[in-house]
Amino acid sequence: MPDSKQMPERDRTIGKKALLEVRELRKYFPIRKGIFGRETEQVKAVDGVSFDVFEQETLGLVGESGCGKSTTGNTILQLLTPTSGTVRYDGVELTTLDGKKLRQMRQHIQMIFQNPYASLNPRLTVSQIVSEPLNTFRPQMSKRERQEIVQEMLQLVGLNPAFINRYPHEFSGGQRQRIGIARALTLDPAFIVCDEPIAALDVSIQAQVVNLLRRLQKQLGLTYLFISHDLSMVRFISDRIAVMYLGKLVEVADKDTLYNNALHPYSQALLSAVPVANPKRERNRQQIILQGDVPSPANPPSGCNFNTRCPVAIDRCFVEEPALREVETGHWCACHLVD
Repeated sequence: MPDSKQMPERDRTIGKKALLEVRELRKYFPIRKGIFGRETEQVKAVDGVSFDVFEQETLGLVGESGCGKSTTGNTILQLLTPTSGTVRYDGVELTTLDGKKLRQMRQHIQMIFQNPYASLNPRLTVSQIVSEPLNTFRPQMSKRERQEIVQEMLQLVGLNPAFINRYPHEFSGGQRQRIGIARALTLDPAFIVCDEPIAALDVSIQAQVVNLLRRLQKQLGLTYLFISHDLSMVRFISDRIAVMYLGKLVEVADKDTLYNNALHPYSQALLSAVPVANPKRERNRQQIILQGDVPSPANPPSGCNFNTRCPVAIDRCFVEEPALREVETGHWCACHLVD
């Protein structure tokens, strides 16, 4: 996806426009050594990522831990300053906005954090937590108006509005995450980055939270970037899926195409590890076991990033980096072996 001209014209085919456009996004972290803290290396956490998120769709971003998924989300929201690249939200370039204008844009783009135990201030009541965005962006509102909105948000996410004066420690993990979702919705955003919102929850609660997110999307017309390593849950909630490995996207496709016809060897390996409900199919299918460890993002391999673990790598893979290209309509893959 080198430039916007090479992006799929999905917005024309389904009547939706690209709400978020990410192009060649990079986030490098310096490694400093010595007495004077001189920069010696860079951790390439996000390395040239490009994709679109269309209105009212969910794009799932998947990959192993440490591949750069959460850093991508934080950089898109400008919680981390990108090293290079562009991020356009509804036609507005976020990377060039000054502090005041960027702050105003945060009304429209919000985040649901991974750990509900760490993302809620234990010293604040539910009312104070959920109304915090209102205090920042709508200070003219009366206390009564804020309380009414807080109660409305709690009801929207399935919590008793009478809980407004309780503290986070009085709630379970799933309830805390619902409070975090209510806080993200307070300003009526259009786009939400869901940064592994179910990873810290019990399995029995995960489905409830994902179903809540789906219901809210339909009810409020929300757009999600859903970051997760749980491929089963990503398939359930996403419209399209982007697979990330060592800071780069290796495959992007709609969910049915990816799960039925994954082209990249890394995508195939990830999907082979997803359990299948049918015991007979589970026994007969081949599981791809990747050898070796993920290389360091401070010293990625030359050529294709996946060549050190790829079971089908050829000589070209070690010297030439494959471009992410559209191999069929809406299906993008970065592999030399894919025609």
